[in-house]
Amino acid sequence: MVERTEYLKKLTLWKDEQVIKVVTGIRRCGKSTLLMQYQEHLRSVGIEDRQIVSLNFEELENEELLDYQKLYRYLLDRLCPDKTTYVFLDEVQKVLAFEKVVDSLYVKKNVDLYITGSNAFMLSGELATLLSGRYVEISILPLSFREYCQLQNGSDKDALFAAFLQDGGFPYIASMNRSKEKTDMYLEGIYNTIIVKDIEDRQRRRESDPNKRKVTDIALLKAIAKFLAGSVGSPISFKSIADYITSSGRKVSQNTVADYIEVLTEAFVFYPAERFDVAGKQLMKMNQKLYIVDLGIRRHLLARRDYDLGFSLENVVYLELLRRGFTVNVGKVGNTEVDFVAKKDDRYQYFQVTATLLDPATFEREITPLKNIRDNYPKRILTLDRMTLGNYDGIEVCNAVDWLLNA
Repeated sequence: MVERTEYLKKLTLWKDEQVIKVVTGIRRCGKSTLLMQYQEHLRSVGIEDRQIVSLNFEELENEELLDYQKLYRYLLDRLCPDKTTYVFLDEVQKVLAFEKVVDSLYVKKNVDLYITGSNAFMLSGELATLLSGRYVEISILPLSFREYCQLQNGSDKDALFAAFLQDGGFPYIASMNRSKEKTDMYLEGIYNTIIVKDIEDRQRRRESDPNKRKVTDIALLKAIAKFLAGSVGSPISFKSIADYITSSGRKVSQNTVADYIEVLTEAFVFYPAERFDVAGKQLMKMNQKLYIVDLGIRRHLLARRDYDLGFSLENVVYLELLRRGFTVNVGKVGNTEVDFVAKKDDRYQYFQVTATLLDPATFEREITPLKNIRDNYPKRILTLDRMTLGNYDGIEVCNAVDWLLNA
């Protein structure tokens, strides 16, 4: 089991602060493990077992506590009167009206509250209203390549990266004695659980709001997910997807496509990257890109042996930038494009990503947009080849594998 160091640092930073810590991320990405690791950290700094109350609502023995009133009474009985109680509610979105429990615990003294969920929908609606300004979200992703390497035997980092591109970074896959058959079965189980269970949870929570459209067509949802998986790194629009679905024999509206994409992003299957005008420093509303949370899931959806190495690498870099705390957009520079504009602490970095720069035409295509940016923020091209590395008039060409390992 790899220690999720960066996420543990974030939890430790917020320990005992009067805010609710909300840990979000796709199913099986390691949220429950992270909470266990953090609880061990608490014990290591002197917190007693009686001060830690931990519930996972996917465990059958906690089914009775899916009633929010029973849950609240259960927690009240276990609060320490003389010391801080650390309360962990894992997959809390399964409890209808859980926000009432969370809100009431928040106002009590000496309660440090941590909740997790596998769907961003839990942070919308009533909960967001109740907790406005009173929570911090810690978004967790599957393993980074650096974390993945910590679980593997072998020193050939390029070979490990090839395996990472194929199998992805779900912690259990990275740690098990794997074969293609076992990996495929596990990924299929994760994907079907996300599609079925998260929709079910989402629909239950929307039943009280007649103005919210329901998403019930699993076949359509899977078709849209497959289209998006094949379009990683390319601009998409609701119209282009609707046209594609219609051309395959089923008529669908742009509004329906928008609703189904919302489901997929709320379940953390896809992450959006908006377009950004570098010169004007402002977001643009058209033709965002969507990146998939894990390349193993992408391979499962596309079900073919080989596909666009460059776009797969681009997807890995996008997720790594999120892990490192950047806000990530797609850059527009005149009539050209920069793969990523990464912003943190009001400072920018610019990235181009390509499998290789050995072809002169590719080199010129990738470096030109960066040359056209007139500010002095760092500019990098990440590539898998090692023949073109160096500094070109202030633009650094780096090996992508090395960059991923040197966080």
